[in-house]
Amino acid sequence: MTPPSHETAQAFPHLDTVRSAITALYRHLSHDTVRSFAASVVPADVAFADHDDLQLGVQRVAHTMVSHLGLPDARVIVAFRDMAHAANVELTAGPEYSVELNSRFREHRRDIGAALAHEVMHVYLHRAGLSFPGTRDNEILTDTATAYLGAGWLLLDAFREDALTSQRLGYLTPEEFGYVLAKRALAFGEDPSPWFTSPQAYTAYTAGMALARRDGEQPPLTAAGRFGRHRYARARRTASAAPVPGAPPPVVLPGTPYSFEYGSPLRVSFPCPTCHQRIRVPVRGRVRARCTLCRTILECDT
Repeated sequence: MTPPSHETAQAFPHLDTVRSAITALYRHLSHDTVRSFAASVVPADVAFADHDDLQLGVQRVAHTMVSHLGLPDARVIVAFRDMAHAANVELTAGPEYSVELNSRFREHRRDIGAALAHEVMHVYLHRAGLSFPGTRDNEILTDTATAYLGAGWLLLDAFREDALTSQRLGYLTPEEFGYVLAKRALAFGEDPSPWFTSPQAYTAYTAGMALARRDGEQPPLTAAGRFGRHRYARARRTASAAPVPGAPPPVVLPGTPYSFEYGSPLRVSFPCPTCHQRIRVPVRGRVRARCTLCRTILECDT
């Protein structure tokens, strides 16, 4: 995990990787496993007061993360040392878990839960055999999994700014954390915003929710807005024209989430707004589609 940063990147620079990570969770872990994380870690389970014993408190929070992820119950060895990163974990076969935390967390205990959530998720993904190539993408996968599987609201809540400093944990921007948490909220019906102690976290979550809702308002979904429907209708008319034999697929405008595929009948392909797996349906008006990966029922007007 990256150390606290004084230069917080904004917006959604890693969005494609984040969406791929959500797809990977459903594909590799299965729909039923993902749904088993419908309840998040709650604030009471990770509360850490200044007067609490440091080692006992760290052990309690670490075991909360281990239990939440359904990992085998075993001793969690947590040590503090000076280092460039916020935390580190040993990815071994077990049975023990060994985590190192930056020495700064001795004094900044409110963020220990966030750091442990990320590191224990590394263990979970390692034992599940799920990873992305390259350190950057694998860390984005870990952040996304932590947020989507119910512990990552802590990482967003660690984002704080004032007149002199700015801090965040993880590789995702605050808005990207907000986006993943919003995707989770829409899928599971759980709103994490009452748990935020950082006003900046709530702002980032709001921005993420706006983008997450737009995912479900793109053609050919019936929830698409008027402008999107008109643009889709023009693209459909162009695609419906009789193609030259061997012609490439119809071209749509850059940034358009859907694409057309020649055949009998003509088909449209678009990402599932829940898990982002591509879905293909025939172009024939009102269609109800079911995503085979996340089992979301989608109302479409193709």
